Amino acid sequence: MTTALAAKIARDYGTPAAVIDMDRVERNIARIQAACDAAGVTNRPHIKTHKSPELAKLQIAAGARGITCQKLGEAEVMADAGIDNILISYNLLGDEKMARLGALRRRIDVTVAADNPVVVADLTKAATIAGRLLPVVVECDTGRKRAGVETSAEAVALARQIAASPGLTFAGFMMYPTESGWAEAQAFLDDAMAGIRTDGLEATIVSTGGTPNLKNLGQLRGATEHRPGTYIYNDRMQVAAGVATWDDCALQIYATVVSRAGPDRGILDAGSKTLTADTGGLDGYGLILEHPEAKIARFAEEHGFLDLSRSNTRPNIGDVVRIVPNHVCVVVNMLDEVVMVRGDEIVGVLPVAARGKLR
Repeated sequence: MTTALAAKIARDYGTPAAVIDMDRVERNIARIQAACDAAGVTNRPHIKTHKSPELAKLQIAAGARGITCQKLGEAEVMADAGIDNILISYNLLGDEKMARLGALRRRIDVTVAADNPVVVADLTKAATIAGRLLPVVVECDTGRKRAGVETSAEAVALARQIAASPGLTFAGFMMYPTESGWAEAQAFLDDAMAGIRTDGLEATIVSTGGTPNLKNLGQLRGATEHRPGTYIYNDRMQVAAGVATWDDCALQIYATVVSRAGPDRGILDAGSKTLTADTGGLDGYGLILEHPEAKIARFAEEHGFLDLSRSNTRPNIGDVVRIVPNHVCVVVNMLDEVVMVRGDEIVGVLPVAARGKLR
């Protein structure tokens, strides 16, 4: 960043502003697509990070086959933009969602996930509304202890229920192994695959996930696709995980130092409503590139409290600084738009079209 670019962004858009370096975005897209191709797995990027149909189209143009959405509302935004082949990697329940899912399935190829019989039974309503088969993958818990069946026997039983349900077709398995739990995930998958074969079922999709798991890409025998999300922007968490460098961090928050009331402290105009309170298990709330020893120690809604006691350099009032967020996905969901740059040139504004979709 040059001082001139920082000044232009502050003048034209104000701070705090989210700025994405499109050269880095495109480089990240190409790098991970090449990694997926080399590993022999399909890239199905998760749009939860960027929430932009335009960036999803860049990923597809680079070789991704389909996308992943976490919310039905996100999938509707992507479909409205002409994107097909969407995996919704979340349990969907209720008549309102079944009506929307059925309408979505009428017009695009969409696959959904389920980890329990109640969800599977509800999904038949969406299939009826769609008037066509609805593919369903079984979500498997392989160590994270959030959603997903916990045993391979449960996975097989749910696959049987899906296959026997009117309007549904069993499509395969979806998992998000821990970064160190791929041997356990392999044992789970091997047992589940053996179980479904006894019923004449086939898993056409075996989906693994997560940008932190890019280091394990291709290690699961039988995997057909991977669902990385954060890689398009990267953040402080991905650098800490060893799957990105600071030069790969394509989104930065430009913020202004608005107060220096004491020698060891200061205030940024970016608080919890910009950077969010998600530490990602890290110390502080983001890395200030111009002052890496400085610490964003705490927040008010519009105040970022700087601890400068260990910083060799101190910002002045009025300085514009660049911050790499801890967890970029939740930061983007706070924003209506991001500013796009190439080098020192501003090239446009990109709407965050699928932000705020709670359902």
